[in-house]
Amino acid sequence: MFRALKPPVAGSASGSGREGGGSAAPSGAGNGSAPRTDAGAPGRSVGDEPADSERTAVFRAVKPAAPAAAPGAGEPADSERTAVFRAVKPGAARPVQPHAVGGERASTFVPLRTDDAQAAKTASPAGPGVRPEAPKPPPAPGTAAPAAPAPAQAPGGPATQSPERTTQQPLPPKPPLDMLADLTNNPPPPPSATRTAVRRFKIYAPILVLLAVVLAVVQLVRPLPEPTLKVTAKTSYTFDGGAPSLPWPKEGQAYVAAAGLGPVGTFGEQKPVAIGSVAKAMTAYVILKDFPMKKGEKGQMIPVDKTAVDDGKKETEGESTVNTLKEGDKLSQYDALAAIMIPSANNVARLLARWDGGQEAFVKKMNDTAKSLGMTNTTYTDPSGLDATTVSTAEDQVKLGLKIVEMPELVAITKLPNWTDPSGKQWRNYNDLVPFNGSLGIKTGSTTKAGGNLLFAAEKKVGKTNQLIVGAVLGQHGVPILGTAISASKDVMLATQKALTAANIVKKGEVVGYVDDGLGGRVPVVATADVEAVGWPTLTVDVKLGDGAAKIPMTAKAGSEIGVLTVGSGASQVKVPVALQSDLTAPGIGKKLTRVG
Repeated sequence: MFRALKPPVAGSASGSGREGGGSAAPSGAGNGSAPRTDAGAPGRSVGDEPADSERTAVFRAVKPAAPAAAPGAGEPADSERTAVFRAVKPGAARPVQPHAVGGERASTFVPLRTDDAQAAKTASPAGPGVRPEAPKPPPAPGTAAPAAPAPAQAPGGPATQSPERTTQQPLPPKPPLDMLADLTNNPPPPPSATRTAVRRFKIYAPILVLLAVVLAVVQLVRPLPEPTLKVTAKTSYTFDGGAPSLPWPKEGQAYVAAAGLGPVGTFGEQKPVAIGSVAKAMTAYVILKDFPMKKGEKGQMIPVDKTAVDDGKKETEGESTVNTLKEGDKLSQYDALAAIMIPSANNVARLLARWDGGQEAFVKKMNDTAKSLGMTNTTYTDPSGLDATTVSTAEDQVKLGLKIVEMPELVAITKLPNWTDPSGKQWRNYNDLVPFNGSLGIKTGSTTKAGGNLLFAAEKKVGKTNQLIVGAVLGQHGVPILGTAISASKDVMLATQKALTAANIVKKGEVVGYVDDGLGGRVPVVATADVEAVGWPTLTVDVKLGDGAAKIPMTAKAGSEIGVLTVGSGASQVKVPVALQSDLTAPGIGKKLTRVG
């Protein structure tokens, strides 16, 4: 226990607080309370000290209480001891702690001096050697007056203590606006789950409404997705029956395919061999790619140079030429192509190469074109095919032939049995298959090194489809070499035409797909006619639904043609228009607002 003690003051009276003195009562009475001692024993009065003396804090450890108190003590023996801090004025006599019965020191409770006690000391006579304190100022208006001092306790009587007084300071007056607010404002209701939910709803509801409006505007002004066609019909069809058996030649190599359907069969090892004048098919193809001709027109005019006239005289050396050309004349593009495809004029083939950028550059174009068509086993070294180093395979030449049959202006020339040059001389087509059995010609070629060769094409009406077939027979050395190649080609051509058949895979009015507006709307489309597939046994053909290169509208009436159903590919593919089964309408506001993608 710690207690603050006053240091002794020199010259203090002996009756101002010595243990057992009787002069403490007047000082205690003047202070409004009895002097406090432990267990009612006489002791020094707390107030017997000068008012203006300097105070020093002194701490002293107090022994714990004894198990039993002396008779007449003011508190039980086992009471809890309390740490007391007391300021002692300098010059005052050091108080002596009273002792309980038996010599044990007892604790003394000394309250802090209040302003009321100080005022009482000033008004009452002080003990010897104690200076009176300054009078206490009167209490502020509105505060309670201090209570009357309790009567002094006689020495030796029971210990009593007056309650400690606290002076309450008045609060400053509130500003007028705050006072007005207190009078007019209602206190907020107590918080509850319902009031909290309502308050949050009032805060967030406008924000949510604003976001909903913004989202709705964005959804309405966003561009609509483009309608697309989706197929529901079978995407392929396989013909029943066994695979066709074709009459292949005894030597060399052969290959045959149907335009838009794929290969029908192959014979021999597909290795590069000399092809002779069959190379002129690539010469004609490159010229038409560089200088397309319109139907019914003759195309570009080509000046005839001295080299072309001189080369025309090489027929005596075994070359195929047109010897009626004159230097300074002009040869139409049509006649130049006819000269190389029908009488197989080498001199005109070289003339076309010089006219189209020079022979070296032209040969490069031939090889680049072959590579673009997938002719991986083909090499051209001259535009006429006279060089034995110009080599290819039957398969590669069929790839080229399938592109040539897509050029009607060139097929119109190759299927002619003869051609009359500008001088009036008539030249026959070396391909004896023309014009029989739907033969479309293309190109012959024969040399001693290459043997007899033929790239041929033919057509056959199968159902409602005009089906095209392309084949090649190379390396025939029978006598005559070209006749042998033509005969072998005829057998393969006729057998392939016979193997072709048609099958009705879609009927008129049958639903084959639908228009998808991109927002969940679907309008069925139907075939406008029966759809026939052309092929041969074991062949599988593809069935595709497309827009026909035309943009699908957002709205259209029922019956409007909206796309094309296609079977196969290439020049002989089957195409049937499809139409809407019902009206096609644009997506409504509801679909626009609820779309996600």
